Amino acid sequence: MESASLDPDLLQRLSTDPAKRIDEVIAYFRREKRPVELFEALKMKSRLAHGLPMMALPDESLDSQTGGDPELQRSLEEGLLDACRQAGAMLIENGKVGEGYMYLRPVGDNQLVRRLLADVPITDENYDEMVHVLLHEGIDLGRGYQAVIEHQGTCNSITLYDQAIAQRPRVQRQIASRVLLNHFYAELTSLVRNDFAGRANDNGVSADDIIRDERDLSLGDLIAKYKWILGGGGYHLDTTHLASTVRFATVLDDAESIDKAIQLCQYGRKLPADFQYPGEEPFVDFYPAHAAFFAALAGQNVESALRLFEQRARTVDVNVAGSGAIETYIDLLDRIGRPGEALRAAMELFPDDVPVGRVMPEMMVMARRAVAGGDVEIANQLEQFCSQRGDLLGVAAVSELNTAN
Repeated sequence: MESASLDPDLLQRLSTDPAKRIDEVIAYFRREKRPVELFEALKMKSRLAHGLPMMALPDESLDSQTGGDPELQRSLEEGLLDACRQAGAMLIENGKVGEGYMYLRPVGDNQLVRRLLADVPITDENYDEMVHVLLHEGIDLGRGYQAVIEHQGTCNSITLYDQAIAQRPRVQRQIASRVLLNHFYAELTSLVRNDFAGRANDNGVSADDIIRDERDLSLGDLIAKYKWILGGGGYHLDTTHLASTVRFATVLDDAESIDKAIQLCQYGRKLPADFQYPGEEPFVDFYPAHAAFFAALAGQNVESALRLFEQRARTVDVNVAGSGAIETYIDLLDRIGRPGEALRAAMELFPDDVPVGRVMPEMMVMARRAVAGGDVEIANQLEQFCSQRGDLLGVAAVSELNTAN
């Protein structure tokens, strides 16, 4: 296919001065919303501004173009990144999400990408591109995961969490877990309330009580007050989805999420035994153990929960069940505000064959919190622990605790 010829009037309006002409070309591509050509024109402007030919010779390296001048190379790279920024933004504004992100990725400004995508609705046509950029590239994981739930359902979103999110840093797991928890809790609460309203009169509840309780009682309050809601062996949503939502919620710390997780455990504990599946250590007794964990995070029955998880940490065979029980006990101690106890438990309980370097960053975080809270002995104890484990890097790292102390 032959290229369309340029408008003669446009050519006549262009300046004969190279610097002015490239500015006019850039302005034209901006008006016409042609981001790829804009990108090339901006590169040409940058080269011209640095005394180089606007178009590089084929196969000419940057080093040969600049004579090895590092300042010139850095300045050209900055011009290239600015071109990427402007072209990528225009592509996204034109609805080309994937292409736009490819230009913007080298810029490293994820906040810019997030702002640009905030104005782009997620549709059937751009769903794959949006989820890739938002979720898999980590630009807005919460929005991306919410889109997966809405477009592919709870089952697929749980599978995605296990496959693509479970191994990510805690803060990212928290974002996705909160999205799933809120979605599942709202859906289950709606179904339970509708069920209550439909069956309450047959179970002797007055019309006024039906209206009031359906409106005012939480999910946990409803199932606690009206035990017949889960009578007869029924359930309202897929019980495997319930279990997964509860399992993922263990990373959450905010009071609202913890309260919702506790209510889901209340619901799960009232399910028929066939639908209460065992978990992995230390949550084999799935809903009671999770309920104890969440309650402790909420400041309820803390000592009994600690006794439960300490017992599992000390008795579960790590060669059979792994170190999950130990990790959970340490995590719970730390999250309820006892970092010194958590660190001492870690030093005592972690198996000898676990390399200290693998867990040292987390141990140092706990140590800093313990020292800040006045635990003056923890630094020396951690240094001794690292020395006994032959971890010289850990010994070096602990020195900053002694300095702070």
